Amino acid sequence: MTTEAARQPAGAFAALTSRGYRVYLAGQSLANTGAWMQSIAQDWLIFGLTRSSTAVGVTMALQFLPMLAFGLHAGLAADRLPKRRILLTTQTCNAAAAAALAAITVAGAVRPADVYAFALLSGLVFAFDAPARQAFVSEVVPPAHLRAAIAMNAAVFQATRLIGPAVASLLIVSVGTGWVFAVNAACYLGPTIGLLRLRPADLVPATPARRAPGALRTAARYVRGRPDIAWTVFLVGVLGTFGLNFPIVLTAMAKSAFHGDASTYGLFNIVLAIGSAAGALLAGVATRQGPRAIAAAGAAFGLLQAIAAAAPGMTSFLALLAAMGLVNLAFQAMANASVQLAVPAELRGRVMGLYMLVFIGGTPIGAPIIGALTSQFGPRAGMAVCGVVPALGAVAMAAALARRRRGGRTLATALVPRGLYTGQEKAKH
Repeated sequence: MTTEAARQPAGAFAALTSRGYRVYLAGQSLANTGAWMQSIAQDWLIFGLTRSSTAVGVTMALQFLPMLAFGLHAGLAADRLPKRRILLTTQTCNAAAAAALAAITVAGAVRPADVYAFALLSGLVFAFDAPARQAFVSEVVPPAHLRAAIAMNAAVFQATRLIGPAVASLLIVSVGTGWVFAVNAACYLGPTIGLLRLRPADLVPATPARRAPGALRTAARYVRGRPDIAWTVFLVGVLGTFGLNFPIVLTAMAKSAFHGDASTYGLFNIVLAIGSAAGALLAGVATRQGPRAIAAAGAAFGLLQAIAAAAPGMTSFLALLAAMGLVNLAFQAMANASVQLAVPAELRGRVMGLYMLVFIGGTPIGAPIIGALTSQFGPRAGMAVCGVVPALGAVAMAAALARRRRGGRTLATALVPRGLYTGQEKAKH
């Protein structure tokens, strides 16, 4: 090993050697802090207006419904259009929406319908932002550092979760929820400035995808032909739909199970963030990141959440939340990196659009179900379901892996909708 190579950062920190990535990450750090502030404020606002966990679930469903409707098409847009231009547009739209909600909330005129409309609008922006953002990382780091950059993104995203909930909780109890949205609107200046500061030398833009018929089917065929990717996408979808309904179950746990307030909910998010940041960094240095490791992490997350649902006291609950955060982010970082590294650059936007579709797009299905269960049977029952279903999904993935090793039918055939294939592909199977 050369002396220069020995000085290079290892693990997740290797990506920081790229100036473009450092500039991009700095802007995203501010935006992520504002996003966590907004998440806390939005959940607490709708819960305070309605006193209903079901309403929190409906808000989540509306926020992620556009991903279900437009996720694949947004991924195609990310492959065809300059990703930096897409991201500059989405940051501007997010800032305008947050400023509008801040104004009516500070004025005392906010109604549940306003929060629902804001959730739907921000979800529409997110549907186009997410696949472009996922694929854009590969343009600001060399391929050798892509896995490290993904892990670092996840670590910073969770580290900002330490700051965002704390600041949001302080603002809510001191000056009111509306000012949280106002601060979030200002935070979008961070990524906007960062994107504008990127120089041509900092970027390695992917070749735009050609406008050709069947572009979405091409991505679907690719995933179908790669069972390792299909299995990962399957489990990501299960966790996204049923396992990650923290705004619903944790607001209810804070209020009903532990008789707390907004600061209690903020504490829960901070503890999750501590574990999550550690988990993302752990994933950045892990050497075994194949489908079996991903399935094991998914199963561990589900079991920990089911156990946390029965935790009798605050201390044990917080310890389990930290462990859940660690395993969850290790799972997410490993899954994201394994898919991105396996996909050609010209397909990455579409495949990541599919990835985000199943990860986020399942929320309109899972969130109302978990919200209704939580309202009807209590927060502990709702949280238990959030753990049991992902654990079963991980078992299903492990069983599929075992069948594949024995030469059985691949799970991939069942994962991607048949309607996305041409008659020729159907005939082959």
